[in-house]
Amino acid sequence: MRLATFTDRTAGAGVADRTAGAGAPGRTTRVGVVRGDRVHPLDEPATMRELVERGLPAALEAGERALFGPSLALDDVRLELPLEPASVRDCVAFAEHVDGVRRSIDGASGVPDAWYDAPTFYFTNPHALYGPDTEVPFPATSVARDFELEVAVVVGREGRSLSEEDAREHVFGYALFDDFSARDLQGREMQVSLGAAKGKDFATGIGPWIVTADELDPYRDGDGFLDLWCTASVNGVEVGRDLLSNSGWTFEAMIAYASRDSLVRAGDLIGSGTVGHGGCLAELWGRRGTQDPPPLRDGDVVTIAVEHLGSLTHTVTSAPPAPAVPAPRRRDPHQARTQHTAHTKDQ
Repeated sequence: MRLATFTDRTAGAGVADRTAGAGAPGRTTRVGVVRGDRVHPLDEPATMRELVERGLPAALEAGERALFGPSLALDDVRLELPLEPASVRDCVAFAEHVDGVRRSIDGASGVPDAWYDAPTFYFTNPHALYGPDTEVPFPATSVARDFELEVAVVVGREGRSLSEEDAREHVFGYALFDDFSARDLQGREMQVSLGAAKGKDFATGIGPWIVTADELDPYRDGDGFLDLWCTASVNGVEVGRDLLSNSGWTFEAMIAYASRDSLVRAGDLIGSGTVGHGGCLAELWGRRGTQDPPPLRDGDVVTIAVEHLGSLTHTVTSAPPAPAVPAPRRRDPHQARTQHTAHTKDQ
């Protein structure tokens, strides 16, 4: 079942205002089931987050009821950010991507031994999420702009220190996930050995809807991986293609690791990490030794697509220039402590 958050374009509001978040001002945002070229609204006012928190069986039941009710043409609605998640984690589960991006970001090659330990992740910004067909504002100073083709799993139940097997019951569904990246900012700040921050937290694309777990179960291979083709294009030209099953870990393993000595909750979103073989531009830059294809520019249209999940399109733009970062205070800590101690004794 495809569950979408949408607004009705025919309900008196203009359609030009496309903003981040789950709904534009002045519109009534609803949740519905997408079936063919129609959207069937749920028969109760619920956000997608509320629906996820009720659990997959209850969501499927509500969706089935909606299919017997009124519907709208898909062309007459605007698909919004499908979910406002409780948190957003992003894993790095594709070895081919790791190798290529390392070459691009820090000149290293190969996959670090530590990558094989677990599906490592970082937390990204749940307040800078963009739904389908929106403009994505990159930092004005960034000149190495990139997309990242991923799939995210939506957690449907709370759990702590889950096993991979147990985590199977915690999968609500899946959505496309585009981890937009300012590679020049990322490369500089990661020299501090703390991880990605401002190179990542300005925008993540999610959508166009959530496909419930039962819909994709038939596409699992013998090891439990989803065997689906993933493609990425810029301005209509394909630049990457890979199998989602080339991941090092299943989505259940990602949920289990996120919950390890911690907690996952319904509504959490966990990205797979970027697929290989051109799932982002930086991987290609690392392998080719040159920025080919070139970094994204204002006006570029990025589309990622995954079999049975749909496609997700965004247009690149620039955010207004941000204030300058203040220079750090530079002082000799030892001298400061000594002077402070002497001053205290004098008093």
